[in-house]
Amino acid sequence: MEEADTIEPTPCLFLRGDMFADFVPCISIVSVLLVIFGFIAFMRYINYRETLALAEKGLTRPEQKNGKGLLRWGILVTALGLALSLGLYLVGFDSAENYPLHLGPWLLGGLVPLFLGLGLILSHFLTQKE
Repeated sequence: MEEADTIEPTPCLFLRGDMFADFVPCISIVSVLLVIFGFIAFMRYINYRETLALAEKGLTRPEQKNGKGLLRWGILVTALGLALSLGLYLVGFDSAENYPLHLGPWLLGGLVPLFLGLGLILSHFLTQKE
């Protein structure tokens, strides 16, 4: 047989190792997100029920707009995104040989909240009343 007839299989990234070892982190991440979004949905439901109870008594909810909500959330989300970006950047030194400056797609987990928070801070300053 000639050497041109032999084909060596290329290793696939998704088929390496034990499947259970990849399954546990996925389930953990999904569980954490479900708890977070479930809590947010529950708080919104409680707020809705409180508003209905006030409306049945003929009362309205007092308005509490001080304009600092976007700034607070922006700072919080930016800090979270920065911490995740710095933590995930270290992953590049371990597993990224083909990426320049060790920047890879795993950084999206930190860069997305970072820029979302920066957008919230920017919108606070653009919509701020003089």
